[in-house]
Amino acid sequence: MPESKDQKLFKDIITSSPNGIIVTDQKNRIKLMNRSVEVFWGMDSESAINKKLEDVIPEFKIMDKLDERIFKIDINDKYYYVLPFQMDADNGEKDTVYLILDIYENKLLRSELSYQKEMTRELEEILEGSFDGILVTDADGKILYVNSSYERVAEIKKKDMEGKTMKDLINPVWMPNSVAYIVAEQKQPVSKRQTVKSGRHIIVTGRPVFNKKGDIKKIVINARDITEIYELTEELQRSREMGKMYLENYSELAGYMENKGKNPILAASQEMRSVLSLAEKVANFHATVLILGESGVGKEEVAKYIHNNSLRSENPFIVLNCGAIPANLLESELFGYEKGAFTGAMQSGKEGLLEAADGGTVFLDEIGETPLDFQVKLLRFLESKEVRRVGALEAKNIDVRIIAATNRDLAQMVEEGTFREDLYYRLNVVQIDVPPLRKRADDIMPLASLFLHRYNELYNQEKLLTYEVIKELEKYPWVGNVRQLKNVIENMVIVSNNDYLQTEDLPWVTQEMRSPSQKMVGTVLESSDNLSLNEATEALEKLMFQRAKETCNTTREIADKLKVNQSTVVRKLQKYGL
Repeated sequence: MPESKDQKLFKDIITSSPNGIIVTDQKNRIKLMNRSVEVFWGMDSESAINKKLEDVIPEFKIMDKLDERIFKIDINDKYYYVLPFQMDADNGEKDTVYLILDIYENKLLRSELSYQKEMTRELEEILEGSFDGILVTDADGKILYVNSSYERVAEIKKKDMEGKTMKDLINPVWMPNSVAYIVAEQKQPVSKRQTVKSGRHIIVTGRPVFNKKGDIKKIVINARDITEIYELTEELQRSREMGKMYLENYSELAGYMENKGKNPILAASQEMRSVLSLAEKVANFHATVLILGESGVGKEEVAKYIHNNSLRSENPFIVLNCGAIPANLLESELFGYEKGAFTGAMQSGKEGLLEAADGGTVFLDEIGETPLDFQVKLLRFLESKEVRRVGALEAKNIDVRIIAATNRDLAQMVEEGTFREDLYYRLNVVQIDVPPLRKRADDIMPLASLFLHRYNELYNQEKLLTYEVIKELEKYPWVGNVRQLKNVIENMVIVSNNDYLQTEDLPWVTQEMRSPSQKMVGTVLESSDNLSLNEATEALEKLMFQRAKETCNTTREIADKLKVNQSTVVRKLQKYGL
């Protein structure tokens, strides 16, 4: 009997199904087996017809029942789902249809689908995380995708782009044409410079994506802000000029040191030139000089400068640090003593520093640390020019110039009664104020070069400063002034393994890398005694931006981290040269 249309359709469906299908009669004899079963288990369907299913595939005897309708079968170490159901046969009996699903293939498909979804998600995250603006259109310029950075760079709201074409965005002032249409026309990558609403310049590059027929299916547009690139180019040029100037100055300093000896005084800043101009003016006068300034600014160097430029330069220059000698020994140290003057005195007696400096200069450093009874005796010497040793009956006239210095406020001490008013006015015939190093940044590079040259010779090194290090030195607050700068340079010469000293060689940068941010704040607070509120605030702000820059890849990330606008970040980084 010929097959009916329904029978033929049913048979065609079974034969072409990707799932395995076996049809058996009421005696479980195979009536039909499709091509998928042959593929699954390498069987010949024709030879299986009219044979019992369990004889052809014994595993059907031991199927695992998962629920009322679904079984699981293990053949050749692979699992399959089996769904048996009854179907009416032409002879009025019931046939059994076994629907066989390949679990392994299903798992592969699910795994592949999951992988593709994950890849799509990661791709979207990468595109969204790009600092450059990215926009994708079809061949007709319809916008398919745009990331957040494109909104920032092109200064067009994302909501104003979604679902529109590039023609909708064309503006005769700031975007007279679209790269997408130029790419579609020329069928090759195109780069154009454009000006956005705020006047900033951006580079927009479009690249075509072709299908197998060679037709454009998508256009990928990349937009980048080049305003900062221009600024960086200018900064690089300044860096090169500064580096050239530094090398020229370094050579000049080497020659200067050879001509001036081991203790020259440098004055590149107008502030220090004014100080040295005044020092040179008073050098050949006999008047006492009071030098004021913070600790480490170079008060002793100024005193030496006065002495070396005076008619006394061939005679002794003797330094007495009044703060380093016990109060009860100051008098005997300065005026000397006779034999037996006090317990422990040398039997031969001792010449005082004033006598030893006869014809020269005595520099009394830290004069504000002296006790009142010593101040009386010092005042008497300044008035009479007579020295009487401790324990002596007769005085001796000597010719000595006194230069005193202190980092304390002597006028305030006079009001408090801790420094004699008459001695203050006697010492303060000429007052020279030495500004702190942070107030004369122009001196930092030549001084750093001078100390580097000195310690290179001392430690047999050939290290050089880089432009980046010089800029960091010029921005540092220098609470310890020139003395601190000198110690920093010595530290880098000894500790650094780099021939060209880098910013990471700076002691405070090294400490920053080892310490938490709280320690950075503590460093600023500890050193803020000699800073104004504005200077301390700027120092802390600079440290915070420097720290953020080390851990963030973009100015946007820095803005998010510090909770400020991105424009503020760009401005601050430029201000501090970071």
